[in-house]
Amino acid sequence: MGKKLLIIQPSHYASRTNRTVFKSKTRALVPLALPYLAALTPKDWDVTLVDEQVQDLSFDTNPDVVAITTWTVHSLRAYDIAAEFRNRGIPVIMGGPHIWFHPEEAAKHCDAIGIGEAEPIWPQMLADASAGKLEKIYRAPQMTSIASLPIPHWHKLDLSRYGHFKTFSLMSSRGCPMQCEFCSERLYLGGGFRVRPVEDVVEEIKATGSKYVFFGDSDFGGKRQHAMNLMEAMIPLKVRWSALWTSFLCNDDEYMDVAERSGLLHVNMGIESINRDTLKGMNKKFNKVEKYSEMLANLRKRGISYSLNFIFGWDTEAPGVFESTLDFLHKEKVPVAYFNILCPEKGTMFFERMKAEDRILRLEDIGRFPGEFCHIKPKNFTPQEIEKNVQAMYEKFYSVKSMLKRLPMPTTQANIASWIVNISQRQLAQRAQGDYNNNFDSF
Repeated sequence: MGKKLLIIQPSHYASRTNRTVFKSKTRALVPLALPYLAALTPKDWDVTLVDEQVQDLSFDTNPDVVAITTWTVHSLRAYDIAAEFRNRGIPVIMGGPHIWFHPEEAAKHCDAIGIGEAEPIWPQMLADASAGKLEKIYRAPQMTSIASLPIPHWHKLDLSRYGHFKTFSLMSSRGCPMQCEFCSERLYLGGGFRVRPVEDVVEEIKATGSKYVFFGDSDFGGKRQHAMNLMEAMIPLKVRWSALWTSFLCNDDEYMDVAERSGLLHVNMGIESINRDTLKGMNKKFNKVEKYSEMLANLRKRGISYSLNFIFGWDTEAPGVFESTLDFLHKEKVPVAYFNILCPEKGTMFFERMKAEDRILRLEDIGRFPGEFCHIKPKNFTPQEIEKNVQAMYEKFYSVKSMLKRLPMPTTQANIASWIVNISQRQLAQRAQGDYNNNFDSF
């Protein structure tokens, strides 16, 4: 029996003032990071995986090493978990997006941090941990190719925790080719957009044994021809799949024809605003407001469920922006929408501009409690007005009256998916201090 490795994906705390750990009995989305790290682990390690959102975490399992993968939203809980294991004399290593953006902070809470892609550094970190000679920082060089990656070890997860219709998270690319001013996605892992060979992705889909998959790529269609080839290859698999991509692809009939034939169930898109000046300021001029109606009609006629992301707090926005956005959503009968407060993410052009203008608020909380706070001094609102208006948008959009007005009868898989997400978001909106995390667990 090899040394014992415990890999944890932490949950998060309910709010800034409520340190209850958020838990779910089950969820539909099977995570990727945990089983993928298990696949990268040398065979002489005995690996246990814990997805804390749906599993209880025991501190009495006595592993030889603990590894924690974390986003910023989970970071405070990750630090507390690390402290408990370290108090018991067990070394803790940490990696993930939060560590990329906050390495100095994270390094204070563990024995070693991994910055960047896991493949070049994970085996060395484990070897050093086993030998008792961990270095404080392991920095990975960016991989030029993401071909021939190992198949995730999903069997290491307790799959009974993910419901009857399990949706497996997959990856067909890394990075994002866009340069939106507010977004940190393209910066994570050092930048650069790379795609996996189509045959690799197809084999991974087959290995899930499932008919439901979700591509967690920042932009599934970031390289159009690659996406077209992958969708063509998925047609014989008869899967139902979901993804995120840039909205203008929905006006590309050739692309959408293949997407429909390949089993596209749901697509999420960041259209961000219905205001042209706002989109220009965000460096999202490729989002064409005059094309929105055509784009959504193209999805409806194909029976494809979709969701739209919006961001509020830009300097070009007038007080009527919240009601005009809701009017647009009801007119177009948009099935699902997420309303976000503009946030100065570390490393972005927007962060640097807000910092230079001394407009950042609650710097230490950025990313930790999405939807609770406005982290900038808006030009045309108070921070509290932004917070209250965004919360009100959730309450209005996910009211029973709105749902009955917007949603088609749940007679198809796509329509059922829309109803499920709406019910889930309605429950979140009804919380006194709504935590509007933008996740896709309901797909």
